[in-house]
Order: sequence, then structure tokens, then C-alpha cells
Amino acid sequence: MWFSPTLWQAEAANDDVYAQVSLVPESKEIEQKLREGIFEGDGEEEDIEATAKTTTPHMFCKTLTASDTSTHGGFSVPRRAAEDCFPPLDYTQQRPSQELVAKDLHGSEWKFRHIYRGQPRRHLLTTGWSAFVNKKKLVSGDAVLFLRGEDGELRLGVRRAAQVKCGPTFPALWNQQLNQSSLADVANAISTKSAFRIYYNPRPSSSEFIIPFNKFMKSLDQSFSVGMRIKMRFETEDAAERRFAIHGLGASN
Repeated sequence: MWFSPTLWQAEAANDDVYAQVSLVPESKEIEQKLREGIFEGDGEEEDIEATAKTTTPHMFCKTLTASDTSTHGGFSVPRRAAEDCFPPLDYTQQRPSQELVAKDLHGSEWKFRHIYRGQPRRHLLTTGWSAFVNKKKLVSGDAVLFLRGEDGELRLGVRRAAQVKCGPTFPALWNQQLNQSSLADVANAISTKSAFRIYYNPRPSSSEFIIPFNKFMKSLDQSFSVGMRIKMRFETEDAAERRFAIHGLGASN
């Protein structure tokens, strides 16, 4: 299969990010060429992955405290994070301050007063912060992420505290997907070589959702048997990598 442009979106209610991926089944001829390794670029996936890992954006993520979510307080920003991510302050002033404008995942602009004050002095977001907390319905334990792009534009997002959830993460989208693209519809699309869409929310699962073709083809060379123990790699939200051993109990068609 090949991908058409992927749409990166966010739920309006809670800012949970998800991807809408459009897929088109390949013809048997192209599939056979891929299997035979005729197409070049076997190491492209690894090169892209390595490039992504070496890119260090100007960003920081902080878990909110009770003080950060108080209606009468502000958002305390770690010094290194503020100096790396925000435009520089004029420290020659008695009370250095500036106005920050940041866009959220929906393109809405939020204005904050960034001030350096206190004893000892610290970086704070004051005016505008309470409105953001109330609008996004943030609570202690949630996290806020600020990122400054190469163009200097400041963006921010939120990440809800992990909760035990029953059912789909986004019911409205899930129901729409079931109605418009059920498993039967997907099977029919594959058989007729027509396009179909899938939705992916990365938070419920730490496993890879889409893997490189070459990695998939290599997995076909592995011989699995009943009772075999295998290891799987997972990446968690704190960027830690974990490995789990799984015991295969059986197999069925």
C-alpha cells in the first residue's frame, strides 16, 4: 500500500492529537517488485529515523502543579526552558517583561504576559494564563508543551494526565469511523484496490502503528511457533524505551 498525505488533527474538546491516514492498495506487480527488492532506498527509513532523532527543537514540556492551575496564580516556567524557548527578555529593566503570542493545535492565538520577578526571581506567565487554563479545562497533573519553530513562531499544546479509559478515546470519531469505514469496508477496498481511511490516536497504545515496508518484509522471514517467547519494544510518553517479553500460547487462522 502507499500513503496519500496524512492529516494531523486534534480533538476540539480535549486537544488529543490523532492522524487520519489515507491508504491505497498497491497492484500485484508493484507488490512483487517490492518483495524482490527491485526498488531502491532500502535504508531510507533508517536514515529518516536517525535524522528525526538528531533534530532538537526549542521546546519544553512541564507537568502542571496546583499552583500553575490556580485561578489567582500564574505559570512558573523553568529558567532554562524560558531562555531556550521564549524570546530574550531585557534584563536591564527593573521588571523585565514581554507579551508572548502562541498558537495552539487548532490555530487559535493565546496571549500571555511573560515576566521575570519574585524573590528569588523566576519566569512567570501571568495575564492570559488563567483564561487558557479555564478554556482548556486543565487540572494539576496535565502537561503543557511550548515549542518555538525555526521561523520563530511559538506554539503550544496540552497533554492530559493519563487516565484509565473505557471505550474509545474519541467516541465521536470512532463512531464515524465504524459507520463509514468498517472492517468489511476496508476488506472490500483492498480487494477492489480502492482508497480507504484509517484513524490513529497514539496515546492508547505505545506500539508502532505504521512500520517501514522493509522491516515488515524481514519479519516474514521469522519462523514463529506455539510457545515461543518474543520481545517487543515500546516507547512511552516520557520517551523511555521499554521491552516486554511475550509468551505465545497458540495460533489460529
